Amino acid sequence: MTKVFVNIGLTLDGYLAPDGMSLAHWSDPTYKNWGAKWGGLMGWILKQQYFRENLGFGTGGETGPVNDMLRHTMERSGVSIMGKRMFEQGEVSWPAEAPFHTPVYVLTQTKREPWVRLGGTTFFFCNDGPAKALEQARAVAGDRDIRISGGANVIQQYLSMGVVDELEIALAPILFGSGRRLFENPGEALPQFRIDSVLNTPDATHLRYVRA
Repeated sequence: MTKVFVNIGLTLDGYLAPDGMSLAHWSDPTYKNWGAKWGGLMGWILKQQYFRENLGFGTGGETGPVNDMLRHTMERSGVSIMGKRMFEQGEVSWPAEAPFHTPVYVLTQTKREPWVRLGGTTFFFCNDGPAKALEQARAVAGDRDIRISGGANVIQQYLSMGVVDELEIALAPILFGSGRRLFENPGEALPQFRIDSVLNTPDATHLRYVRA
């Protein structure tokens, strides 16, 4: 049965993106020091062999349990859903062969024809809200799962809808102090989760939660 899951990096104080990380300042990672903060949050993934190969960063990188976990996350994903902000930042930084290799539904008010990339990734621009995007994602996921990629607002919407089955969080031992929080204004009727697994490393604690 297809599951809906969230897979993100998070700081100890609950932020998944630092203040200043926006398309307007994308070419200036020194603005509010967002580049160094982002590197501290996601440094663990940059070291992994699978990640480096998937984005064409070259050979080398770490192997082992974290690399295997990352590979499993990508291989289980039959389709992804993301917000406009995340897409726009990726549009200017992803390689020509975007790293998803699946359909990706982008929640946006902007009308745009599907954007086909090398390697099997096609971005579809959904103007009819998160429920419709999820319906479309289920139709193409096959026997694989649906990944809610972000950002914070998109994840919050799907949590509020009660459709998220699993949370995969890489908790980095850093503090941002400001930025975009994952669990801000969560509302009342939220799903409950239990811890399924924990993988500890010096760079991040990898937590997997499933619906209780």
